[in-house]
Amino acid sequence: MNSLDHKTKGRVPALPYQRLAALGIDLPPAPPPIANFVTHVQEGNILYLSGQGPREVDGHLHAGKVGADVDVESAYEHARLTGINLLAVMHDALGDLGRVKRIVKLLGMVNAVPDFADHPQVINGCSDLMIDVFGEAGQHARSAVGFGSLPGNITVEIEAIVSLHD
Repeated sequence: MNSLDHKTKGRVPALPYQRLAALGIDLPPAPPPIANFVTHVQEGNILYLSGQGPREVDGHLHAGKVGADVDVESAYEHARLTGINLLAVMHDALGDLGRVKRIVKLLGMVNAVPDFADHPQVINGCSDLMIDVFGEAGQHARSAVGFGSLPGNITVEIEAIVSLHD
């Protein structure tokens, strides 16, 4: 059962912004790049989103090693927050989340201790959000992998590939 079925039993409105409102989510401004890159590139009907991290609206970045000083439940919430930041970048890039045809692929990176094995459960925080916001169009291919470190020691970083309506 996906997160949309579990949490809403189909009561969430069809449009992405209505679904966000029903979830109590206000999109923050799109986070700026932290180095020499852009937040997104559109090539034809494909939007490529650079990796985002668990940045709060006030700029605070959640940091730490998952499996040591950060538990799976907290890291799941950090991945969800990262998904909100990806949605903010999508909105900034497209002007309308209704242009999203499908979330094609996510790459989720977890800053984890070497013996950590629950990467998929962490990145589900973002995956569940995409399904909650886009319904069936939010179902995607995905990789969830562990890294020895991430920029600023953040707990998770996630990038996305999105197809767009003509």
